[in-house]
Amino acid sequence: MNKARIAATATAAVAVLSIAACGNDGNSSGSSTTSAPPSAPSSPMSSPMPSGGSGDGMTTNADVFGPACSKLPQGNAPGSLDSMGPQPVASAASTNPLLTKLVAAVKATNLVDTLNSQQAITVFAPADPAFDALGDAKFKELAAHPDQLAPILQYHVTGKRYDAKGLATAGTVTSLNTAGGPVKIEGSGENMTVNGAKILCGNIPTKNATVFVIDKVLTPGTNK
Repeated sequence: MNKARIAATATAAVAVLSIAACGNDGNSSGSSTTSAPPSAPSSPMSSPMPSGGSGDGMTTNADVFGPACSKLPQGNAPGSLDSMGPQPVASAASTNPLLTKLVAAVKATNLVDTLNSQQAITVFAPADPAFDALGDAKFKELAAHPDQLAPILQYHVTGKRYDAKGLATAGTVTSLNTAGGPVKIEGSGENMTVNGAKILCGNIPTKNATVFVIDKVLTPGTNK
């Protein structure tokens, strides 16, 4: 991510970061060395067991896993794997039906271009129910204060691209909100969690990022 730009917001008050969550499921990973993902199967598998990764964090449509993957549109429809793969991450997320609240938050903080311009990142993307757990009033309050919301969002992004296998190997990863402390990865396969959040749909390939849809909003500072 454009760390120079986002770092300017990283000093925002962390008092608003007391965010809770809900729950669901996750799995293991695989990788490819191609720069763009191949065509997706006609319907994303909810729990495939792909082969080992290449080490660069890139994935293909065949590596996608998780119980919510089946909710993605099929074929070339907007929000499908085929549609999202060639697009930079913020643009891809804007068509993903699981991420409408996250996209609204990204737009509220003017981070669309910043996210799209990165070369290789990992995004932990809270699904809509994770934001719903905050309540509409809290969400609107945060959206109205980008200086408070931006540090939360940057805690969901790492400056390196990981697939699920790479995350499991790393154990902890550093987010772009370095003041928020490390993001802790526990377990592997279907038992993998990200700061306790379960993976609903992981290893989603986009042009410049690997995306993991998760079931809660991560709270900076909880794993310092």
